[in-house]
Amino acid sequence: MNKGFIQFLKAVLFLSLAALLMWLSFRGIDFGQLWSVLKKANYWWILPAVVFSLLSFLIRARRWSLLIEPLGYNPGLTHTYHAVATGYFANMIFPRLGEVAKCAALSRKENIPFDKLVGTMLIERTIDILTVLVILGATLVAGTTATGSFLSENVFMPAEEKISSSLGSATIVTVIAILLIVTAIVMFFMLREKLSVRPVFKKMYSFSDGLFSGLKTIGKLKRKWEFMLHTLLLWVAYFFMSYFPLLCLESTSHLGVGATMFILVIGSFGMAAPVQSGLGAYHWIVSRGMLVAYAIPLEEGLAYATLEHESQMILIAIAGAISLYALFGRKGGKMLSSVVTEKQA
Repeated sequence: MNKGFIQFLKAVLFLSLAALLMWLSFRGIDFGQLWSVLKKANYWWILPAVVFSLLSFLIRARRWSLLIEPLGYNPGLTHTYHAVATGYFANMIFPRLGEVAKCAALSRKENIPFDKLVGTMLIERTIDILTVLVILGATLVAGTTATGSFLSENVFMPAEEKISSSLGSATIVTVIAILLIVTAIVMFFMLREKLSVRPVFKKMYSFSDGLFSGLKTIGKLKRKWEFMLHTLLLWVAYFFMSYFPLLCLESTSHLGVGATMFILVIGSFGMAAPVQSGLGAYHWIVSRGMLVAYAIPLEEGLAYATLEHESQMILIAIAGAISLYALFGRKGGKMLSSVVTEKQA
């Protein structure tokens, strides 16, 4: 089957999933009430949220540069920023394409091996996950069980029930899956000498070597404190990106630090869903979370989620398109297309 057609089918599948999630988010909603809430919103508070969003792009770009430095490369901040923005833009086209796209963009502009950049990207993602867990822990320690109870009842338990009903005990399935993965990894490296003669495996081993090279950079950072500072500043920026839209609505303007941290945590789960830029998933989990934790009506919660999410999507569309053009000119579309093809392969 033609690869282009397969890519098209996958894009349609993910868009269909996003449409389903949007339908679930807005099902049973009083659209007249929702429109009334949006009309009364104070949209000026979106501006500082956008400013912090742009700052987060710069901070993430600088932090990424610090991870790349131990590899023996020193990419310019301008190119790194444009690569980060391009990655966010690519996520609007195809889920999880952004991580690959930003590595490919910087690799081509700075002549840095792609596989090594992927290793640094994996470090970034690992640190982001750990940070979300720390924030989750902080919200629980702060004296509220809203975050834990909401995630348990609406995310973890339904997922476990789904696995159990289709495959049996979730614990047994998890153990078997882990054993199979570990066995496959051990065999992969034990049989390296025999398998590497084949072109496909040779490429896989070369890629894995680059990954490990990138992962090792965390212990070789020359400016560890600066890296930690940028990680802190990045999540401070994310905090204010979530906080200022709360001030747009009268019903959410009283929510403070705890509520913002709660939204950061559950919103991260929504953005991690396998759909373009968390479309639909973010709206559902944030609006339902605000209803359960803070008794914010669904129309009000959806108004907030829409203001916060769509303002960021508009920014990413504009900034990402500009960055893609700045890096590759009119060939930017071909670059993204080639990244999709490589990911498919």
